[in-house]
Amino acid sequence: MRRARVAYGGAIHEAYPAGAGLRLADGRTVAERDVIWLCPFEPGTIVALGLNYADHAKELSFAAQEEPLVFLKGPGAVIGHRGQTRRPADATYMHYECELAVVIGTTARNVSRNDAMGVIAGYTVANDYAIRDYLENYYRPNLRVKNRDTCTVLGPWLVDAHDVPDPANLTLRTYVNGTKTQEGNTRDLVFDVAYLIEYLTGFMTLAAGDVILSGTPEGVCDVKPGDEVVTEIEGVGRLVNTIVGDDVFDRR
Repeated sequence: MRRARVAYGGAIHEAYPAGAGLRLADGRTVAERDVIWLCPFEPGTIVALGLNYADHAKELSFAAQEEPLVFLKGPGAVIGHRGQTRRPADATYMHYECELAVVIGTTARNVSRNDAMGVIAGYTVANDYAIRDYLENYYRPNLRVKNRDTCTVLGPWLVDAHDVPDPANLTLRTYVNGTKTQEGNTRDLVFDVAYLIEYLTGFMTLAAGDVILSGTPEGVCDVKPGDEVVTEIEGVGRLVNTIVGDDVFDRR
């Protein structure tokens, strides 16, 4: 099953695919563009991985990590499908990051690798933007780079874990204004999903609604206001997002 959360008619609804539109939980069918897409679940702690594809690490002139490079972000950074992401006027290089997002379904503490997949509720697509100008240290991504309002796009669907039988072999692609600029596969993760769950729950408790952003492959490029960025993952979904400037947000 795949499901979304949308705002429509002054209320928040759970929604499901229905042909070219959406079926709300109350039975009504609406067009995709007539709703405001929200994150398909209420996110808790967001755990993100840096340099978790060897080709992307090489692209940024870094060796592959011997231990996961992990940082946290808050739910305030999150927007949904068809949302707008702000590019500040002083940014000179801002790029997308197409990532498989792993959504935890139950309290998880000291979970072994063999049991790790059993604590997953499902998967969604993430587009986790970074502004390289603000990065002080690649090994310690700072808040201005990785916890910005509107810079973490999640959706459109939460796909149940049992409907994604092989998360270790999923193709990821990004398109900017219709041109493919990134392609990779989760089989090339340095630290796979099961390892990450074992590693993380060895020192912290994960709860239902927490999210692991598993990293992005090579192929990032600068995006500008007006660009439409589509990130898609095989069997999980196609996430659409638009870059806008400070004029839209009226803040500098």
